[in-house]
Amino acid sequence: MIKVGFDATPLLGPRTGVGEFCSGAIRSLDSLEGVDLRTFAVTWRNRGRLPAALGGVAPSKQLPMPARPLQKLWSKVNFPPIELFVGSLDVVHGSNFVVPPSARAARVVTVHDLTPLLYPSLAEPATLAFPRLVGRAIENGALVHTHSEFIAEQVVENFRVDRERVIAVAPGVAQLHELAAGSASVSDDHFDPALEGVALNGRPFVLGLGTIEPRKDFLTLIGGFEVAARANEDLMLVIAGGPGWGSDEVEERISRSPFADRIVLPGYVTSAMRRWLLSKASVFVYSSIYEGFGLPPIEAMTMGVPVISSRAGSLPEVLGDAVDYFDVGDANGLGERIEVMTNDDRLVAQLRIRGTERVGRYTWAKCALGLRDIYLKAIEVQKS
Repeated sequence: MIKVGFDATPLLGPRTGVGEFCSGAIRSLDSLEGVDLRTFAVTWRNRGRLPAALGGVAPSKQLPMPARPLQKLWSKVNFPPIELFVGSLDVVHGSNFVVPPSARAARVVTVHDLTPLLYPSLAEPATLAFPRLVGRAIENGALVHTHSEFIAEQVVENFRVDRERVIAVAPGVAQLHELAAGSASVSDDHFDPALEGVALNGRPFVLGLGTIEPRKDFLTLIGGFEVAARANEDLMLVIAGGPGWGSDEVEERISRSPFADRIVLPGYVTSAMRRWLLSKASVFVYSSIYEGFGLPPIEAMTMGVPVISSRAGSLPEVLGDAVDYFDVGDANGLGERIEVMTNDDRLVAQLRIRGTERVGRYTWAKCALGLRDIYLKAIEVQKS
């Protein structure tokens, strides 16, 4: 039995892709044979909130861990060790770029992407210290987990680490039967999307999902929609996601659009609203400039929604031939693809078939098995 300490801090904030990874990984690891999972959170402000966020899955018993002073210390010295806060462990898994130092436990750190290192202008200021923390972890023997081979290769190149110490294990995504069960509670009979700021009146719409931040490049999505909207006067655009840094620029761009009255920006939406949007969208567009995996387009494919994606980062690796592509930042090219997608039933049917096959690769059971293999390897490496 491997005693694993898993950093569940991302569960305490707004649910982003990192939070979805943590939630799915924790649930799957907690039920996996051979893993004794313990969770912890590096936070002072939200101390005591983790058990509720976990919903009864995976025990959490720890001393409070104030994030700022600890991360400042960990960027310079290997103290204090994680065992001081959570007790004895075989492995500690830092789920979001930061893995605590340890006295005896082997260490694994998840690197979702290298935005703070390669695209610092697209990164939130608070994340700019992550490359230094990742570098220290690698220097001190940690194994690196990534969600894609693309990011694994970037880690090897930029941190000069041996390839065998960087392992790609993709996250899972809710499968169709799970999403269908959730969608039953958001049927048109008793769910009013207008209550969450989305009044579409039955009109077809293009959907974008994600935190409103520069890396997601919603400006290109708006430009592409404008191209398609000129040829389809019923088409609307919904961009659903919590405001991030740079969201003012998106709002200002919408205000200048000749189709501003056909663009809906509801902000952060509930899980029920997210499922409703995915079940009703005509097209899902993922316009990101850089990605380490890309859960939203996988979710859209699971719901049978045709996807148009940029060729950014790991997206071609993850999405394969199950989506239609456009070049990063090419609004005209995106607009042309939206026009085609909203008028070509044969293409939509083909992508739905390919999408169903593609999403079957990404299950939480596979993810948990892959993570367990990483933990076993980390223990073996530490002993050698």
